[in-house]
Amino acid sequence: MLLLGLLLLPVLAGARLLWHKWKLRSLHLPPLVPGFLHLLRPNLPLYLLGLTQKLGPVYRLRLGLRDKLVSQHYQDLSLGDYSLLWKAHKKLTRSALLLGLLDSTEGLVEQLTQEFCERMRAQAGTPVAIQKEFSFLTCTIICHLTFGDQVKEDTLVHAFHDCVQDLMKTWEHWSVQILDIVPFLRFFPNPGLRRLKQALENRDHMVEKQLRQHKESMVAGQWRDMTDYMLQRVGKPRAGEGRGQLLEGHVHMSVVDLFIGGTETTATTLSWAVAFLLHHPEIQQRLQEELDRELGPGASGSRVPYRDPARLPLLTATIAEVLRLRPVVPLALPHRATRPSSILGYDIPEGTVVIPNLQGAHLDETVWERPHEFRPDRFLAPGARPRVLAFGCGARVCLGEPLARLELRVVLAQLLRAFTLLPPAGALPSLQPRPRGGVNLTVRPFQVRLQPRGAGARAPGQHP
Repeated sequence: MLLLGLLLLPVLAGARLLWHKWKLRSLHLPPLVPGFLHLLRPNLPLYLLGLTQKLGPVYRLRLGLRDKLVSQHYQDLSLGDYSLLWKAHKKLTRSALLLGLLDSTEGLVEQLTQEFCERMRAQAGTPVAIQKEFSFLTCTIICHLTFGDQVKEDTLVHAFHDCVQDLMKTWEHWSVQILDIVPFLRFFPNPGLRRLKQALENRDHMVEKQLRQHKESMVAGQWRDMTDYMLQRVGKPRAGEGRGQLLEGHVHMSVVDLFIGGTETTATTLSWAVAFLLHHPEIQQRLQEELDRELGPGASGSRVPYRDPARLPLLTATIAEVLRLRPVVPLALPHRATRPSSILGYDIPEGTVVIPNLQGAHLDETVWERPHEFRPDRFLAPGARPRVLAFGCGARVCLGEPLARLELRVVLAQLLRAFTLLPPAGALPSLQPRPRGGVNLTVRPFQVRLQPRGAGARAPGQHP
């Protein structure tokens, strides 16, 4: 039976392709890129940007598997089908995030960042693998926001951090990535796919344990954290949700999205910021002067004016420039056309998956002057308005953007107030993303020396 099924797969796939082409025969479609091995490109977004010179700004690609292995019974927010229930799920998660931002999140991020800086002070002068430190910091922040008082020690943070790292490493393995290109290989024995399913089961077990503990201890009408808030708002039909209702499984996937989307992405952006500042010590010195002028010298004292970014214009511009050059997810989440439409005169049939190239927009020479250069001052020019799309666009814009921007501002501000960033032995990090297939722009591993600021400290441009 299995052999018969495998023999029928090419026939069924061919019939489906011919039927699809017949339905599209009368439409004016964008040009089609030949081949289907695009995902093997070491920097897919830049490759796609290059195609615009041959095909124009809108074109079609053949991609493989759409059904990502991210959830068992409930769809996550990033790839879930657009529906009234999905909108209610998104609203629930966004409300929980915004509730924290309006209440205690800013103070929590500042407190955890101060503790982070104290740990870094204990390693002052020695080379530090800063990406790992940022990764643990961002995971700690998400743990405290999501699980509140349950985070009584670092054991829980370590467990979730290891879980996220295991998922990311397994997902990026070639034996799993190849399924995007040759989907029918998922029916054959695949050790990488088996490890991914085990990692997903471990993730779900950890989240379910936390949800169970919250349900056993929470008080109706009160919430200690985001999980309490969401759990008390599911299970009852609400106006506007259409068919179905929000259930505990939706809270489960919201927690998953917070950890998968809110740890490594922010940690990687912070790492890119440090790498660029090591290459541009003059910008680092100007940032420290701005922080000292607005907040006073020293690592403590006045709080970072997150709600008034105009007080720290260079810090705001530097973050915008890092996000422009190195958006961690340079291709936006897939959007699906809910009705027939058109773009630049091309017909876009209903059901078409549209993927905006965010990095391509950031490097468009018709919009940005010298787009490949790190120049934060481009955002300080009179009349300049940031047009950075690093957090996506449309209905699937990143829900964690306010939290991520808060973390970027607070962490960079406190880090630069406390330390001068120096390359160990003058070895500058590479500014090129890691050379591997896929779409994420991950920084190559590097180290940095954190020199405490104070009397006798060297300026950022002075290396021993």
